[in-house]
Amino acid sequence: MSYWFRTTSTDSIARRLADRHYNRQKIGSRRFVPPGRCLVLVTRNYDALWVTSYPYAEYVRHMWAGAWMNSLFRNESKVLSSLLIKEAVLRTIQFYGNPPKHGMVSFIDADKTRRKRDPGRCYRKAGFRHVGFTDGGLWVLQLPPSTMPQVNGLSPLQSSPVWTE
Repeated sequence: MSYWFRTTSTDSIARRLADRHYNRQKIGSRRFVPPGRCLVLVTRNYDALWVTSYPYAEYVRHMWAGAWMNSLFRNESKVLSSLLIKEAVLRTIQFYGNPPKHGMVSFIDADKTRRKRDPGRCYRKAGFRHVGFTDGGLWVLQLPPSTMPQVNGLSPLQSSPVWTE
């Protein structure tokens, strides 16, 4: 079963989910992803949202420059977050091709998550590992290319059932 569908960075329904995420900087603004290359995924019922950003390394100031970045993940569905993360990684590989040398990273603000004592647990269940902290104190979780799943037999990535542009 495929959970994710591709949508756009200005999908008004997906934006409502993004507005409820702790890292949202301008609630209500039309675009809810960082500038540059990105893959935006939603579930059929719009109860989960994933964004993979792929910034150009020369514009990044952290140790993982060039990595795919999971810049937003919000799950309000009944599906386990770790399952959604695993498929989102697969869909990212399907969309972009071979992963960059640093794989994928996600930055987590432990003070703003529900699991303050165990931040990023769903990511670790999906294969990510804690590799350090940003200068600002965010947890860095990384999924190196060597541990990423294979795309074999994955059905084509479909567009979301609702387009709002």
